[in-house]
Amino acid sequence: MNKRYQHPNLPYKDPKVMAHLFGLGLDCTDGHKRITQAEKYSIFGGSQNTHDKMTETLFKTFEDLTIKGQSIEETSAEEISDLLEKNTPED
Repeated sequence: MNKRYQHPNLPYKDPKVMAHLFGLGLDCTDGHKRITQAEKYSIFGGSQNTHDKMTETLFKTFEDLTIKGQSIEETSAEEISDLLEKNTPED
């Protein structure tokens, strides 16, 4: 393993440290580089429409978690998946 990745004090396997959602859009044909970053999610690429949908989905998902009084670290992968599905806008 490359030494730059070896850091004994970094709890990289701790889910509380690694809790982050990542969206990647692959349908960009206009040459724009779209990036949206927040504390617990990042969205890269995509057409304007795709990027906007991913942003809306993640924003609403975190809004729902806040309403429930939960954080992403406390939420199961299944519940996150259900919220993402629920909050994905229709075409």
